[in-house]
Amino acid sequence: MSRSHRITLSGVDFIPDLSGALFAPEFGALLVADLHLEKGTSLARRGVHLPPYDTRESLLQLQAVVGSTQPRRLIFLGDSFHDGAARERIDASDLALLRAITARAETVWITGNHDPEPPEDVGGIIIEEMALGPVTLRHQPKALREVEAEISGHLHPAAAIQARGQRIRRRCFIADARRLIMPAFGSYTGALSVRSEAFEGLFGDFHVWMIGDKAVHRFPAAQVR
Repeated sequence: MSRSHRITLSGVDFIPDLSGALFAPEFGALLVADLHLEKGTSLARRGVHLPPYDTRESLLQLQAVVGSTQPRRLIFLGDSFHDGAARERIDASDLALLRAITARAETVWITGNHDPEPPEDVGGIIIEEMALGPVTLRHQPKALREVEAEISGHLHPAAAIQARGQRIRRRCFIADARRLIMPAFGSYTGALSVRSEAFEGLFGDFHVWMIGDKAVHRFPAAQVR
């Protein structure tokens, strides 16, 4: 994990990981957003043929970060499954791996727009949103109450900077003092620029934590293109 960075909301520290996960040491909680399991097979049904290994790759990456953090709680922030039939399409070995992962920690599935009814046979409980201390966890960002802080997913943020004469674009965490949006964890998920219309009005003076090949890099809004 990126031990050199902390993202603080309402006094709670969160550590961003190269995988796109977020760890809250105070609560022993590992947060993961937008796995989109079985997106590859969903695309194949519509004639877009990609190697059907996105679920396995995502789960192996999840297994690795769970192994490195040893969380007491594993919290999925919605869109964990790409569609309502994704559970039926998961390979038996991938399903066994998913169940082995969720058996290692108290698991919570927050519902998303792609999976309003996640499967009930993969371990854990299913809820719409929850509180982690003073921070609300949900799938889609909402208008915040006066003293509320929030972590969500849904928008798959990415940021670009100019460095050494090159434009570098990567998935990122984006946050200000009250709101944090996580990058998508899934292998076949796209990414949306934090300068796009979808992010307008959500943040004040923000920073991004861009996911590099070997480290997470923090940049202020003024440097983000």
